Amino acid sequence: MSFFQDALSIFKKRELVFLESFKESGDVYTFLFEKEQDLTWKAGQHGLFSITHKKVKSPTKPFTLASAPAENKVQITMKVSENPSEFKKAMLELKEGMKVSMSGPVGGFYLKEQSPSLLIAGGIGITPFRSIIKQIEADGHKLEKPVHLLYMDSNQSYIFKAELDGMATHPLINVTYVDSRESLHQEIDKFAASHKNDGKYFIAGPKSMVDSISTKLQDHHIAKRNIKKDAFFGY
Repeated sequence: MSFFQDALSIFKKRELVFLESFKESGDVYTFLFEKEQDLTWKAGQHGLFSITHKKVKSPTKPFTLASAPAENKVQITMKVSENPSEFKKAMLELKEGMKVSMSGPVGGFYLKEQSPSLLIAGGIGITPFRSIIKQIEADGHKLEKPVHLLYMDSNQSYIFKAELDGMATHPLINVTYVDSRESLHQEIDKFAASHKNDGKYFIAGPKSMVDSISTKLQDHHIAKRNIKKDAFFGY
């Protein structure tokens, strides 16, 4: 059913009104747009965003909605290097009141059931997990099983850290910050040993990291059906 819902959603385009952008830290920027009343999504999904105010090479790119459905905004957060693509240059040129086009949101990267869940983020891969945990916070006491976020950033910049720390006051939400693969693997080993295939495992970040962690989990005899992946690519 979700495939057909995605197929229908991807053909529905809407214009989003730009509100503001700001630097989170270093080369990471957040962009905020108005949220129309009828727009909703499952926390963790992504939209296809298109530049419409000028002609650019490859004008459409997928970005995770870092905002939760319960929030009154559409938020995307991305890395912008010193030599950004035409797409990202155009994003930085947006002024209040200008518009971008979005199709979706789509994707199956979201919590579907009540299970112990390990959320593994690498760098900018934190964006779907901000949405997921923010929605858990908004839902109040509906969470019945523990959710553990592992956030790895070798630069220790940890965007959204203040927000994540605030949301981690929920008794079933735990956030652990690590800055090395060794520490990350140790935390994964602990969770896998405790929950095995009763748990769900969500991995978001650079493709090389997502693939290596997925392989590691399968080496721990975690079934593929319990592993959800969201690989991020540079644009």
